[in-house]
Order: sequence, then structure tokens, then C-alpha cells
Amino acid sequence: HRLITEQKEKVRQGYEKKVKQIETKYAIARSMAINKQRLEKIKARQEVMHKIENDARAKLVSEAQAPAFVTKLIVQGLLMLLEDKVTVRCRKADESLVKGCLAGAQAEYAKLIKAETGATKDCALVIDTEYLPAAPEAGKDGPSCLGGVLLHCQAGKISIDNTVDVRLRLVMEQAKPAIRSLLFPAN
Repeated sequence: HRLITEQKEKVRQGYEKKVKQIETKYAIARSMAINKQRLEKIKARQEVMHKIENDARAKLVSEAQAPAFVTKLIVQGLLMLLEDKVTVRCRKADESLVKGCLAGAQAEYAKLIKAETGATKDCALVIDTEYLPAAPEAGKDGPSCLGGVLLHCQAGKISIDNTVDVRLRLVMEQAKPAIRSLLFPAN
């Protein structure tokens, strides 16, 4: 009788062990399926965000050629630097556009400084002999620039990158939560 009871207990323990193993396998499979689904969802969201960035990039290409836009970029950089002599670096293709904006940027800068502080401050602007990388081309990798300017002074020790690429990245990073909440509302 004792032998039968021991064998029954052994069979019961073996059965419980197998049940636990099956439950564990099921829990692992379920967890992996949920994680896979989450990763797919994140990947889809990232693809949408990249598409938005690329759409914005396409629209900014034409905006970067507007003299008023380039002048504002230069003035914003000057207001951050507050220096007397600043070198402006641009793409080779934009050199004539930027040269045409320098006088307007200097005047706007002097006007803003006068209005805000009452002081008279002029700034000498010079076009850099080095250029920013050219516009991106389809099928080519490497550095590229959509436009805008990079301002530097103190022999290049202080610089303000006001290129369209940097500004777009900054805006996309700062606006990411707002864009996500608009596109992907919480369930």
C-alpha cells in the first residue's frame, strides 16, 4: 500500500512539474509576442516621424533660398554672439544670396540692439573662404547641407550653427512629444 502511495505522489509531482513548465513556456511566448508587437509599433511610429522630417526638409529647401529667411538666420546668430567681427560660412551655391543679405542683417542687428539696450553696436560681417557641404543628392552619402549659415568669431573658437539641417533637427527633437500626441493619441 505504501509503495502505491509513493508512486501516486511521484506521478502527481511529475504532472505538477510538467504543468508548471507548460505555464512558464506559455508566459514566455506571450511576453515575447507582446514585446514583438511593441517593437513593431515603435518602428512604425519612428517611420512616420522620419517621413514628417523628410516632408519638412523638402519644404525647407525652397525656404532656405529666401533672402528674408537667410537674413533672419544671420541676425539670430549675431544676437547670440554679440561680437564686433563675425565670419559667415555658407554653401558655395548660396554665396551670392548670403552676400546680398549681409547689409540687411547688419542693419537689422544694429536696430534690434539699439531698441533693446539703447546702445549703438555695429558688426562687421565677412564671408568665410571655407564653405558648408553642398545640398544632398539622391544616392550619395556623406555630409550635406540644405542651406542656412554658420557664424563664427574669435578665430573660430565661438560658433553658432544656424543651418537649416541643425534647426530642423532641433525642432523635431523639441516638438517630438507634441507631434506624437497629435499623431498617436493615448488609447
